[in-house]
Amino acid sequence: MMEELKKTITQLAERHLQDDTYFIVDVVIKGVQGKTKILVLLDSDQGVNIDDCARLSRKIGGELEEGEVLDIAYILEVSSPGLDHPLAMERQYFKNIGRKLRIHTMEGSVCEGTLLEFSNQVLYLETLEKEKNKKVSKKVEVPFSTIQKANVLASFK
Repeated sequence: MMEELKKTITQLAERHLQDDTYFIVDVVIKGVQGKTKILVLLDSDQGVNIDDCARLSRKIGGELEEGEVLDIAYILEVSSPGLDHPLAMERQYFKNIGRKLRIHTMEGSVCEGTLLEFSNQVLYLETLEKEKNKKVSKKVEVPFSTIQKANVLASFK
């Protein structure tokens, strides 16, 4: 039932996107204190702001109520995927070019570096590696198909 509800809410949310620069990253549904929490993660090629989230939340909430999609108490939240949420779609890598990523591969290795480029299903990262007591910049290729999880790292510059 949860997968069907997730699919329904995803389709409902996608119908109300402002334009094709916006996309739904994920819909997470879980029980919280006797209520069902529905978290819709919204992103855009140019980023999202609170007004974008509020607008979509009103649209989804209105349809959920009018269509009586849920007959249980729920909490609806629309948010951008923050730094704690791994990158889920290829489209997110393009918008994060120039930012630092931590990538966990299927083989179990971890790589950190600045995303330089994403093309032909390959990420190109600039990493800093120690060689003879100094850090050396290297360009590393990471095939997209080998990525288990990738997170954007916070920058305080």
